[in-house]
Amino acid sequence: MKTRIKLFLGCLAAAALATSVFSCKGKSTSTDNNADTVATAKPVGPKFNPDSAYAFTAAQCAFGPRVMNSEAHEKCGQWIAGKFRQYGCTVQEQKADLKGYDGTTLKSTNIIAQFNPEAQQRVLVCAHWDSRPWADNDPDSANHRKPVMAANDGASGVAVMLEIARQLQADSTLNIGVDFVCFDAEDWGLPQWETGYQDTGDTWALGAHYYAENFPTAVKPMFGILLDMVGGEGAQFYREGMSKQFAPDVVSRVWSAAQAAGFGSYFPESDGGMVTDDHVPVNQKAGIPTIDIIPYYPDCQASSFGPVWHTVNDTMEHIDKTTLQAVGQTVIQVLFS
Repeated sequence: MKTRIKLFLGCLAAAALATSVFSCKGKSTSTDNNADTVATAKPVGPKFNPDSAYAFTAAQCAFGPRVMNSEAHEKCGQWIAGKFRQYGCTVQEQKADLKGYDGTTLKSTNIIAQFNPEAQQRVLVCAHWDSRPWADNDPDSANHRKPVMAANDGASGVAVMLEIARQLQADSTLNIGVDFVCFDAEDWGLPQWETGYQDTGDTWALGAHYYAENFPTAVKPMFGILLDMVGGEGAQFYREGMSKQFAPDVVSRVWSAAQAAGFGSYFPESDGGMVTDDHVPVNQKAGIPTIDIIPYYPDCQASSFGPVWHTVNDTMEHIDKTTLQAVGQTVIQVLFS
């Protein structure tokens, strides 16, 4: 998913033992713990289908790791664009040759799918769709140059957006527009094993920077929601620091929506770290108040992004349907509120 995490989150321990990789699942988000918010929930909008979102996640992984410049990346991008078209969206592919930290030319495609494209009031929902080329946070150093499947860190966010688009096509009551944007070239950031370069933070989120600098649509959304790693086991979504800095009103709106949708236990009223992610250039360069829904595992030694982040174990075995549902239904709650 990202890498920006290293810049701000202080709960990384790269020396974690292989036997402890799956020892940190985050706090419980069981049905019992969620009972209080479910009892007082007032959901609006269509019902998010977690089975469908899970299938969309698996379909992306079936292409293999969607590493930049690979055949899997090209084919999956075509599939994503085709699914949005299938669900009634107008799709634009914003292509660019971007430079990786090491000078590699990255054939990048931001996929922009507009629901109700004529609407002047719009909301941005976004995620990155590329895979990390290197599992550089894996506890086994032999895996550090292997690609990441990115079931959670990439595919999950796109899957939630696709399921929301599917629901919107079947529901004719939403009178605002939605810009679904799949950012490319997010995860080609400086690997931990690379010693010949300095990580200044600008090696990540390249597609989002290009989108923000070359804004491709006629109407800017009122606000935005970035979905990053939104399907992990035991995930909870603390209020991210850069989001609070740039868009505090949007943070309040989303966390209140989670409570109203019945998934408040997944969105605790607590602060996490500050993360350099796709939402930063969208805020700074495009001027769209945008927040990041991203997990925080405060007690996880392997990474505060969870035990499989940037490892070869970021696979479908560690995707949780209820986590997908918690995030997807919360976004629907925001849109229909």
